[in-house]
Amino acid sequence: MKQFKALAAVAAMTVAGSAMAQTQGVTDDEIKIGGAHDLSGIFAPFSVPAVTAANLVFDEVNANGGIHGRKINYIVEDHGYQVPRAAQAANKLINRDQVFAMLLNLGTPHNLAMFQLMEPKGIPNISPITAARQMVEPPAPWKFAGTSSYYEAIKATAEYMVAEEGAEKFCLMILPTDFGKEIEAAVLELAEAGEIEMGAEISHKPDESDFTGALGKVAESGCDTVGMALGVSQQINAITTARKLDMDVKFMLSGAGFHTVVAKGLAAQGVMEGVYAGAGWQDLEARAGEPEVAEWIASYKEATGEDLPSTGALLGHGGATTLVRALEAAGPDLTHESFIAAMETLDYDDVISGNHVDYSADDHVGADEVFVSRIENGSWTLVQTLE
Repeated sequence: MKQFKALAAVAAMTVAGSAMAQTQGVTDDEIKIGGAHDLSGIFAPFSVPAVTAANLVFDEVNANGGIHGRKINYIVEDHGYQVPRAAQAANKLINRDQVFAMLLNLGTPHNLAMFQLMEPKGIPNISPITAARQMVEPPAPWKFAGTSSYYEAIKATAEYMVAEEGAEKFCLMILPTDFGKEIEAAVLELAEAGEIEMGAEISHKPDESDFTGALGKVAESGCDTVGMALGVSQQINAITTARKLDMDVKFMLSGAGFHTVVAKGLAAQGVMEGVYAGAGWQDLEARAGEPEVAEWIASYKEATGEDLPSTGALLGHGGATTLVRALEAAGPDLTHESFIAAMETLDYDDVISGNHVDYSADDHVGADEVFVSRIENGSWTLVQTLE
């Protein structure tokens, strides 16, 4: 009898040891992935289609048996572009749902708040929908950005506008967050170098909708160019207001404004003509005739009924594809360590995003290119590529 009790105790210890050793969010048949998104706030035009596109990637993977026999379960929470809600979402996903990694989390201050929960457990943060430099700085094994930073893209766009459009004096209309500070830093560097003059720097609330007063300050400053870091509808609203006021001023947007809906905003009246943006990916519409792009557009339309996937969908597809490739490369023995090592081996062309993705142990930024685009006839047109 004592022998059987001893064997039972050993077996219990073995089971307990295996459970303790098991990687969070990974079972024999499932991998849990978390996403904290803005599904109801000012950047919902990015998050909503990003989630749809990511789930379409996962649906296809799961229908084909998953990855090494495991199906992906993408658990999404809405933070409404509110930092406290983002922290709550991360707490649920990481500590209650026990996700393996976070994917496509939206928002700069929101990601920074969630880092406090990700870091202690080494939860990988993959392709967040923000291009702030803090997504990889300071470096950490679990941080992986999808594209070049806001800072690099805005600086390149401003330099292009100075050289090609004669821009001389810049004003700023920004959210007073880490997102807005990224755009501000790039423009201020050019001013400190004597390449441009600075005018008014105006802060805005996330729910602000009347920009008449702010544009009055722009006019008083004599700025010929305005750099923006606002919500999607806010940017459209502000530019529309400037056109109604007959202001002769150009607008420069970050990747947060490089969106299909911005180009299409009041396109018939030409309101958005001449608006510039810098981002780490290319607009989809101009490449719709390429075979692989056309195939993806057709499949997305079949699944959603939308004629043209928006920019958010493009980013969602890109992030999900990166995740899937890394999970495949990590092999059946999936741990955070094996996944991170696999991420650092990725090297491929993302045809849908129009950029080249490559990571290494020393570089956790996927695509390094900067694409400067301008709105012409209601569509984004590529004017410069920096590699």
